[in-house]
Amino acid sequence: MATNRKRVMVPHVMDRAGVDLLAAREDIALEIYPAGIDQASLLPLLADVSGIALSATPFRARELAAAPAIAVVARIGVGFDAVEVPALTARKVPLMTAGTSNSTSVAEHALYLMMTLAKRGPAMDALVRQGRWVDRHAGLPDEIAGKTVLILGFGRIGTRSARRAAAMEMTVLIFDPYVSPDVIRAAGYTPVADLDAALPRADFVSIHCPKNAETVGMFDAARLARMRRGAMIVNTARGGIIDEAALAAALTSGHLAGAGLDVLAEEPARPDHPLFKLPQVVLSPHMAGVTVESIAGMARVTAENILSVLDGHPIRAHAVNPEVFD
Repeated sequence: MATNRKRVMVPHVMDRAGVDLLAAREDIALEIYPAGIDQASLLPLLADVSGIALSATPFRARELAAAPAIAVVARIGVGFDAVEVPALTARKVPLMTAGTSNSTSVAEHALYLMMTLAKRGPAMDALVRQGRWVDRHAGLPDEIAGKTVLILGFGRIGTRSARRAAAMEMTVLIFDPYVSPDVIRAAGYTPVADLDAALPRADFVSIHCPKNAETVGMFDAARLARMRRGAMIVNTARGGIIDEAALAAALTSGHLAGAGLDVLAEEPARPDHPLFKLPQVVLSPHMAGVTVESIAGMARVTAENILSVLDGHPIRAHAVNPEVFD
């Protein structure tokens, strides 16, 4: 049995594919903690921890200060807006994410939301269940073939979303100021440099960018007004990128025809949220990246990320702040 075992904490929701990888290591002391743990309960547990995997648990300066031995923080996923990256970087602690483990799931969900909106899925289901077949021609569904989708973000998920949209015979526009237009053209899509100028061209807007100072409130009332009348918007990225009050107003007025949202600014949202009253909104509970396949993949990669750092051979490509390794 190895001595000086390194203590690693993982949430109880982590799939066995990752838990078993860590548990098999004799030099790792594995501890399972509740995913919904509050800060007061978490802080005392961090005193001698070497690595921690996070689901939705925040990890900021206060948590970091309580963890003097921490060597690696890993997200079971790819979003990290609940982690204070500059604080970790200052301590030379890497933040690792799950790479492309859930990218396919999110891209599929974005397409599902577009299809559900276009085909009026909930309304058609209701007509059958309520015996209202006579009303089926009152609001006809749309085809998405031949329509234009504007994809924001050409990273792991945006690239996969673009491929799926193109396969459905859609025209694909890409807005990503951090990706060369030549790269986008080489992939077979049309780059756009001016978001506001591109919005009137799109029948659908699909958001795949991170939530940060640049993107919070990106789709406010003015930007939503620039969208084509009758267009639809899909967000599988993070809540807060769309101003939800402005979106409700744009939908209520009829300027926008629909919205597909996997994320909201407040989660869980309050029951009286204005978007909940609108039949042209399709919602899911922040589950775009959570499938049978992805949770196993994310858990496995998260465990590999933690072990790679503790073993001295970090997977740099999965680090949000790889400069800590230099």
